[in-house]
Order: sequence, then structure tokens, then C-alpha cells
Amino acid sequence: MTFLFLLPILLLSLFLLSPNVTVTQVSGNELNEKNPFTAKASLIRYWKNHVITNKNHLPRPTFLFSKASPLGPTELAILTRLAQDHDSLSSHLDSFCSYADLFCSFNDVVSESDRSRNDVVSKDANFAVYANRNFANYGATRLGGADSFKNYSAGLNSPNDSFRKYSKGSTSHSEGFASYAISANVATSNFTSYGGSATGGSGEFKIYDDQVNVPNLRFSSYDSDANGHRLSFAGYGGETNSGSESFASYGKNGNGNPSEFASYGEGSNTVGSGFVGYGEIGNGGNDSFKGYGLSGNNPKSDFKSYGTGGNAGTDGFWSYRTGANVGSDSFQTYARNSNSGKVIFSDYGKSFNLGNDSFRDYGKGSLGRTTVGFRSYSLGRTFKDYTRNGVTFAEYNNFTTLSGRFVNKRVEKGKFFRESSLQEGNVMAMPDIRDRMPKRSFLPRSILTKLPFSASSVSEIKRIFHARDGSTAERVIIDALAECERAPSPGETKRCVGSAEDMIDFAVSVLGHNVVVRSTQNVNGSKGDVMIGKVNGINGGEVTKSVSCHQSLYPYLLYYCHSVPNVRVYVADILDVGSKETINHGVAICHLDTSSWAPDHGAFVALGSGPGKIEVCHWIFENDMSWTTSD
Repeated sequence: MTFLFLLPILLLSLFLLSPNVTVTQVSGNELNEKNPFTAKASLIRYWKNHVITNKNHLPRPTFLFSKASPLGPTELAILTRLAQDHDSLSSHLDSFCSYADLFCSFNDVVSESDRSRNDVVSKDANFAVYANRNFANYGATRLGGADSFKNYSAGLNSPNDSFRKYSKGSTSHSEGFASYAISANVATSNFTSYGGSATGGSGEFKIYDDQVNVPNLRFSSYDSDANGHRLSFAGYGGETNSGSESFASYGKNGNGNPSEFASYGEGSNTVGSGFVGYGEIGNGGNDSFKGYGLSGNNPKSDFKSYGTGGNAGTDGFWSYRTGANVGSDSFQTYARNSNSGKVIFSDYGKSFNLGNDSFRDYGKGSLGRTTVGFRSYSLGRTFKDYTRNGVTFAEYNNFTTLSGRFVNKRVEKGKFFRESSLQEGNVMAMPDIRDRMPKRSFLPRSILTKLPFSASSVSEIKRIFHARDGSTAERVIIDALAECERAPSPGETKRCVGSAEDMIDFAVSVLGHNVVVRSTQNVNGSKGDVMIGKVNGINGGEVTKSVSCHQSLYPYLLYYCHSVPNVRVYVADILDVGSKETINHGVAICHLDTSSWAPDHGAFVALGSGPGKIEVCHWIFENDMSWTTSD
């Protein structure tokens, strides 16, 4: 009977694997949970066999099951067969992503249809709200005037913006972006030519790509051949997660162009930044990074050429990597062959955990009275080649143990709180708990086990998902693999899971079979004040351990799960402050042992105190999960 049922499926699978055949929609209500051959039905059976026993009749985890693969029996059989041959799966990628509910398009290519409708703007413009447009020629050869974007691509999932020529050859023209692509998920923004050959005027980005999940930003030519054109970034890439940013040519052949980054990559997580040419062959330039990579986690920055051949310029980093955690930064050439310039690092590398920083060529071949100095330079850095004369080190210290008092880090209100805040009737701030990841589903284990997932197989993974070299998709894949393959922290047990079955297995391995998974019910109350209603402590409010699972960006739904010992977990009604009506049911976890946390952790910045001195609580955000033993 079973064979007769499966025979049509197998025959259809073989048919679809033949050349020039495309996977098409299969009719019928095959996704119904009552059908025992769907991926979701298989997951439900797995839950019953591995969690539910005769002794603990626990409720179904509706939230977890909602993440199950939507594949019906026919699609499941076809795609499982395709996954055995990666070439076949890659050739049917669109169907695979569509039917399995994956996110495979990261919008890093401008389509031909988009190219045909590029905008040309040659007069003053003030855009209050603008998104996802391509400008072939914006403000070129303008005389005076000012253009501004107050809200450009804010809050979109995947903004894809392009300025091919912006203010090229303009005179005394001012450009302003008050808010550019903030709070996006996957941001791909490109300025092919910005301020080239401009004279006078100024360009300003007040908030650029702040709180973006995966930025992929490029300035192919920024202020090249300009004369006295002032540029400033008040905030660039703050609190972003993974991704990459690059300036291919910044201020090349410029004359008297002051450029300033007031805050670059502050509080970012594993962001890669590249400056291929910064201030090259400039005259009288004045470039500064007031805050570069402050409190960043595993930053990777690369300056291939900084200030090379400059004349009478001043370049400065006032705070570089202060409070950062590990990372890898490189200056291949810094102030090489410069003439009568001044290069300053006021604070370099006050890191809590040493990274891998190197200067291959610092001040080599400089002429005149070029001065190069470090006012504060920490242990563990290397200089392979630098000029022997004129280099000064005012202070050389080991900054491996710091108080964290110098950190100037923004922490969202309500993101961390004390356990005493979870009292009925208390009014407190709720942070933005919204999930900004694209919607995806787990893969069935039968497909997942046939796909590579390791750094050694990155080329094969890229081929399957059509990820080009240098694309956002490539960065997403590499970052996810790096996070999943890094060594666990002391006392941590971790695993990345791409199927619900794998998540169940990991939770059971840590907590046993008597487990419950919880998540905050919705996002109501985000970014406002809420009132705490009835509060219940899990397991009577006793100290316990849990497994926390957080989403990672990847084509299919991927979670980073890790064990969290010495915690208390609470469920609380969340009320509207005015009406006192229940608007949400939140899950909060309180970490009782913070002794191994970094002194500059955002929790201590927000709450005061330091490692091991206080407990720290936070909400479980939308679509994240907390596993505990059941009550």
C-alpha cells in the first residue's frame, strides 16, 4: 500500500530530474497537517517521539511548528532527490527557494528594468521620504543650492539604492542625508561617483546605515579630484551586524578637502570595512576618524592605502578600536611617501581581548618633517615596516584589563534591566523587539543533511545558492559559517541548527526530554513604555539553566542555539499603560552570573556596575526561543 502511494511521487521526481524540465506547482491541498507525508507532519511525530512521554503530556509548541517546512509530500520527495546532486538543485534554485520558503535573493544586482528608469535630478530637491531608486545623474555641475534626503530607504527589509553620479563637478553645492537606509535588514547601497571634481560646498550624512543587519555598502569614488569640498559622516554603520563596507577611492587628488567620520562602526558586530585608497595624493587634506570601531565585536578593517603621497595633510584617528573585542585590522600602507604631513593615533587598540592588528608599511619614504605618533598604543600590535625617524610613542601600555569607564556607547532604552523590574504594576521601557530578519522556514532534515555547511565547503555552498564573489549573499554565507564554527566561550555549549529536529535534539541533549520552548507572543509594546502584569517564574522562580536560540541570517532558517546556565526565566503579562489591558505575553531571562562578561558590555553601560556584580535581564525577542525544563 505504501509503495503504491509513493510510486507516482518517485516517477514524478525522475521526470523532473530530466533535462529542460522545471519544477512546477503541484495541485492539491498537500500541506494539510493531516497528511502524514508532509514535512510538518513528520516534525510533529518527531516531537512526540523525542519529547512527549507517558509521564509528561506537554502541550504542542505551536510557535516551533509554525517554523516547519511547508513542503508537501510530492515537493519533499522531489527536492530530497534533487539535493543528492548539487548541480541539479542549483539549476532549480528558484523552485527550491519558492516551495521550501527560503530567502535566496539579497537584491545586490540592479535589474535591467531598474537601469532603464534611472532618475536624473538637476535642481534643488528635498525628499522627505524616498526609497529604492537609482539616480544616473544627481546634482552634477550644479552651481550653489542644496539637496537633502530626510528619510531615505528607512526601515525597509532590503533597500537597494544607487547613485551613479552625485554632485560631480558641482560648485558650492551642499548635499545632506539626514537619514539613509537605517533599520534595514539587508542594505545594498552604492555611490559610484560622489562629489567628484566638486569645488566648495559640503556633503553630510547624519545617520548612515544605522542598526542594519547586513550592510553591503560601496563608495566606488568618493570626493576624488575635489577642491575644498567638506564631507562628514556623523554616524556611519552604527550597531550593524555582519556585512561589509568599502570606499574604493576616497579623496584621491583632492585639494584641501576636510573629511570627518564622527562615529564609524560603533557597536557593530563582525563588520568588514575596506578603504582601498584614502586621501591618496591629496594636498592639504584634513581627514579624521573621531571614533572608529568603538565597542565593536570582531571588527575586520582594512586600509590598503591611507594618505599615500599626500602633501601637507593631517590624518587622525582619535579613538581606534577602543573597547573592541578581538577582530583583525590591517594598514598595508599608511602615509607612505607623504610630504610634511602629520599622522596621529590618539588612542589605538584599547581592546578588551587582543585581536590581530598589523601595519605593514607606516610612514615609509615620507619626506620633509612628516610626524607620525601614537599617544596611546596597546600591547600585541606589530609594525613590519615603518620609518625610523619621526615616529613617537607617547604611551605604550597593556590595556587588557580596563574599567570600561571610557566607553561612550549607546544602548537602547529597556534593552537590559534588573530582576527587580519584573514586578506587577511596574512601568518600564520596552525595547524594539521586532524581528528584522527575512521570513524563512526550516529545511526538512532529509534535505538539510545533503547540503554542505562548513567553511571548507564555502565554494560549493556559493554555487548552490548562486552567490557571486563579493556579493551580499557571499557575505551572509561566510558570516554565518564563521559564527557557527567559532570555538564556544568558556562553559558554553553551542550548535547551529537548520532543522526543527536538530533544535529539538540539542535542547534535549542539554535539558533532557522534559522540555518546553517559549517565545514572546508578539511585538506589541515595542519602543514604548509598558506596564508589567502578572509574573510567573519558571520552575517556581528557582535558578535553572536554559537553551537560548537566536536567528542567524542564511538562505534557510538557521538558529544559533547555546546553553545558558545559572538563569531565572519568567513569563509576564505586558499591559498598555493607559488602558491596563493585556497587549502581549513576554518571556524574560535573567542572567545571574555575569562575571565572564566584558566590562564594556552594553548591560553595564546601561545599568552601571560591572562583571559579576549584578544580574542582567532581557526580553526574548520576536522569533527567538528559550527552552527550559517544564514546570
